[in-house]
Amino acid sequence: MTEDLSPAEAYAAARARATEQATALAPFREMYEFGLDPFQIEACRALEAGKGVLVAAPTGSGKTIVGEFAVHLALRQGKKCFYTTPIKALSNQKYADLAKRYGSDKVGLLTGDNSVNADAPVVVMTTEVLRNMLYAGSQALLGLGYVVMDEVHYLSDRFRGAVWEEVIIHLPESVTLVSLSATVSNAEEFGDWLDTVRGDTEVIVSEERPVPLWQHVLAGRRMYDLFEEETDHGGRGASRREVNPDLVRLARMENQKTYNPRDRRRGKMVREADRERERRSRSRIWTPSRAEVVERLDAADLLPAITFIFSRAGCEAAVQQCLYAGLRLNDEDARAEVRSIVEARTAAIPDEDLHVLGYFEWVEALERGIAAHHAGMLPTFKEVVEELFVRGLVKAVFATETLALGINMPARSVVLEKLVKWNGEQHADITPGEYTQLTGRAGRRGIDVEGHAVVLWQRGMDPGALAGLAGTRTYPLRSSFRPSYNMAVNLVQQFGRHRSRELLETSFAQFQADKSVVGIARQVQRNEEGLDGYKEGMTCHLGDFQEYARLRRDLKDRETELAKQGAAQRRVAAADSLEKLKPGDVIHVPTGKFAGLALVLDPGLPAGRANGHRGMEQHDGPRPLVLTAERQVKRLASIDFPVPVEALDRMRIPKSFNPRSPQSRRDLAAALRTKAGHIVPDRHRKGRAPAADDREIARLRGELRAHPCHGCDEREDHARWAERYYRLERDTKQLERRIEGRTNTIARTFDRIVALLTELDYLRGDEVTEHGKRLARLYGELDLLASECLRDGVWEGLSPAELASCVSALVYEARQSDDAVAPKVPSGKAKAALGEMVRIWGRLDGLEEEFKINQAEGVGQREPDLGFAWAVYQWASDKSLDEVLREAEMPAGDFVRWCKQVIDVLGQIAAAAPKENSTVAKNARKAVDAVLRGVVAYSSVG
Repeated sequence: MTEDLSPAEAYAAARARATEQATALAPFREMYEFGLDPFQIEACRALEAGKGVLVAAPTGSGKTIVGEFAVHLALRQGKKCFYTTPIKALSNQKYADLAKRYGSDKVGLLTGDNSVNADAPVVVMTTEVLRNMLYAGSQALLGLGYVVMDEVHYLSDRFRGAVWEEVIIHLPESVTLVSLSATVSNAEEFGDWLDTVRGDTEVIVSEERPVPLWQHVLAGRRMYDLFEEETDHGGRGASRREVNPDLVRLARMENQKTYNPRDRRRGKMVREADRERERRSRSRIWTPSRAEVVERLDAADLLPAITFIFSRAGCEAAVQQCLYAGLRLNDEDARAEVRSIVEARTAAIPDEDLHVLGYFEWVEALERGIAAHHAGMLPTFKEVVEELFVRGLVKAVFATETLALGINMPARSVVLEKLVKWNGEQHADITPGEYTQLTGRAGRRGIDVEGHAVVLWQRGMDPGALAGLAGTRTYPLRSSFRPSYNMAVNLVQQFGRHRSRELLETSFAQFQADKSVVGIARQVQRNEEGLDGYKEGMTCHLGDFQEYARLRRDLKDRETELAKQGAAQRRVAAADSLEKLKPGDVIHVPTGKFAGLALVLDPGLPAGRANGHRGMEQHDGPRPLVLTAERQVKRLASIDFPVPVEALDRMRIPKSFNPRSPQSRRDLAAALRTKAGHIVPDRHRKGRAPAADDREIARLRGELRAHPCHGCDEREDHARWAERYYRLERDTKQLERRIEGRTNTIARTFDRIVALLTELDYLRGDEVTEHGKRLARLYGELDLLASECLRDGVWEGLSPAELASCVSALVYEARQSDDAVAPKVPSGKAKAALGEMVRIWGRLDGLEEEFKINQAEGVGQREPDLGFAWAVYQWASDKSLDEVLREAEMPAGDFVRWCKQVIDVLGQIAAAAPKENSTVAKNARKAVDAVLRGVVAYSSVG
């Protein structure tokens, strides 16, 4: 109390209040109805003191307040502020927030396909837009005082992460950087790097959630707490959180009742459904249905909720299941309000398109308070779902994990159906970082007292493993930075080769690599001390045991080498046998996922490959397309044939056979089983082992027997020490190679890229040629391929629709490869141009191999994918949405997104193409107009 203060203390307190009132932070704090958290105040004070800041805090904790303070400072100081986000949806959302606070005259938006008030003092943009500005030396950078990088942990992203590092490295020194990140375990390391490249940077880490999160498991009709109730009630971890013993007992009880998998023989398969029903009736352990989960959450007052389902089809199915179950989460007033908002937001969409887009089924679900949210939806539909959810008019959303990435859609509860998801290559457990990101949506600040994360019980669930996921709050930030062709020419153009190399060595990727070298060097030192000890342990009084051990190792290595040669010879024989196969041959696949009887539909010889056929690589050998006896059409690889294969019989393949038709596959597979199901394939007999007749092996065995150490009574003890010695020596050499490989890795990759670009006449020393200047304006994964196509005139004389179809091959990547059928492409000039693009890619691929540019490391040009060429050609030719989507078999959201990316690259091509004696620039602009219509034009988020 002030009356208890001494006069001196009261004076000091008054001075402190006066000083606080004189700061920019004081009026900023008054703009918010709630008080700022300590970490927000600390970050804002550091910013006002002229420092850069890195703020790492959980989802929903309010770190964007710090970004908004940077906006406040810029306007107060008469400077510009750029607010960057990773995705267009976030940019649109942040633009709306800032325009509402500061007025639309002071705030602009730049997202590639949206440009609003671009000269405003505050501009919200995607990170790529700022990167392009920096390389182009844009006049908009004049007067720039602050850059906010929201969701800066995106620099870990394998495909786009490099952009964040490019921006951080190339921003002018005078710009103050505000980096906002999710909670990462190496924030201090990232802060050290920022300090190195940007100057004085304050690192502020907050691990406290603004709304406490309770973790649950829903099994049957009961909701179990994941952890036992803590005794310190929100303290700083004074008592350990133990897994709920009820859950442990539940898992143990279920495991006892689970049937033995070895019982699944032919006779017992029939009784599996009966056993499941019996188990469910006897026990209260089962996975509730999606409708049951929503009803359970509604009864417990835990809505609104987001249920994460790692499948688009699963999200749509969940909505239908809730509708069939008769769920209604909205009253009549809410239903009317939903319809009013939906009709207003979709008024621009023509009636004929609404039917194609599944509008009426979508609206019915929305009126009941239920919706899906995933990348396959029309962007306008996704925006409506987000708006209704924030307003509380949609209470149950079924979403893929993309919703967790930044969109402001907090809920009271988050539900995870499974802890496994498809990562593009295989089904893998979700990581602690992904779990934190997903469950971070639970708990709305200022609305909910607590948030709830609910995991559905699944057979075989381990409560301990789930507790490990839930208890690991952080994940490390790993750089994904790699130089690209476009980056190389832009850097050389601005800084020259030597300075560019130095700049790349300041990247976070190199910083992490160099830092890791210190630890590896220490390990090498420890290993060398261990080698001295092992050498002493293998000392033998009869002779040089090191020499004897080397003879043993040479013998083992020779035996291994001969075994490998035998395996290689078998592979060659197998490949030769594959080349003799013809359509209609009945074969037995000896191993692999599709082992068993199969019918050859196409031998898949290299000479017969179609231009642009996905998944078909050079030097890959025959890859026969077969129909298995289980009705699957699959393209096999050499790995499926470790031994030679012979035709067991022959069958006629009907001309009407369609590999995409389930009925066609079923009929032909039945004929295959009837024709050859009784044939037992000959077993491949192994010949005499090569080692039996090898002179080198005979010599080494003779020397071993003649060596004095061979007669030592402790020979095997010495040999064990020798084995440890050589194993540690091998590990030490590997560590030394890692040290050598990690030093200057980024710069070495840059050198190889520069060498290739010099070979192609894009660079001549520090000079960027005209071809190089064109490449500098082309951003994208296939930047060099696009530049080579312009250089060779591949797209000259194409119509706008044909040009759009060719450009689609530069951006499109199928979600899943389809080897059964080659993609449909337009005929005529477009088909010839697409074929030429694939040929040029083949030439570049050979050059990359020659210059040791490795696509597996994220550098280089992937094969162009022709899977979207026909769809965008049809659309640019003014076909209806219904016709295009029906033929493309593609969700509307995906179609719009790929069209937006085609438009973006067409714009780049229009700017980069020759202005004289060329039709490409003019037709690229016409193609933009042809594609930017209908659903593509009225979808504001791409």
